[in-house]
Amino acid sequence: MAKNTVLTLKKKVDEGGKVTMVTSYDYTMAALVEEAGIDMILVGDSLGMTMMGYDSTLPVTMDDMVHHTRCVTRACNDTFVVGDMPFGSYQTDIPTAVANAARLMKEGRCQAVKLEGGVTVCEQIRAMTQAGIPVVGHIGLTPQSVNAFGGFKVQGKSVEAAKQLVEDALAIEAAGAFSIVLECVPADLATYVTEQLSSAFTIGIGAGSGTDGQVLVAQDLLGMTTGGFKPKMVRQFGQIGEAMKQAYRAYDEAVQSGDFPAAAESYKIDPAVMEELRAAK
Repeated sequence: MAKNTVLTLKKKVDEGGKVTMVTSYDYTMAALVEEAGIDMILVGDSLGMTMMGYDSTLPVTMDDMVHHTRCVTRACNDTFVVGDMPFGSYQTDIPTAVANAARLMKEGRCQAVKLEGGVTVCEQIRAMTQAGIPVVGHIGLTPQSVNAFGGFKVQGKSVEAAKQLVEDALAIEAAGAFSIVLECVPADLATYVTEQLSSAFTIGIGAGSGTDGQVLVAQDLLGMTTGGFKPKMVRQFGQIGEAMKQAYRAYDEAVQSGDFPAAAESYKIDPAVMEELRAAK
């Protein structure tokens, strides 16, 4: 597998290919993604829910993102890693936004950063790209704005909302974003947005098949979520969660029965040593 870069990803799209992206938050999962040949990893602030047990992404800090991003990049030689900018790390002012993005790149060692928002974050994106930091935009349903949206809802369904989505996409492309995530956007609208862009490629999640690529949260893709809820936009490509539960139960049963560890899984000692030990007691 050749090393993925901004240029190779764009070339793949230009030649008619689709970009694949999944989330990862730790070394082991990222190593498996790398071996599978996925193009991109997003170290998403979704780790707040998948790894830390929060009910939203809002409590996630820069320290959290740097820590998890560094865990992922240690596993990746070829996979293109994007670190997510958490809530509050870029909204306040441009110098803070650039400093935090630079920290995520330097300490997390990712190849790009992602931030949510459209026209309102163009100045941050422009400043980051001018500082040599590749940026992925994110519009549509932006989870950091869940309170403003009144929940997790499909975006862009009215004429005004659809026009705003197109405006946001064009604005952040002009500001320098090389890719844009479209989340929970009607399929036809996502296709239209993709067609309007000239330099940035789109990555959809709940946005139909007309985007230039797709992203899913690993725990959703692998069937590792609990509680039985599966969003409409998710397809489970495996039932790893069920397989893990079966393995844990089998382990518990083997320990309780005395079957584990067996002789083959235990270390031996010279019987003479044990005999002398007992005699010395």
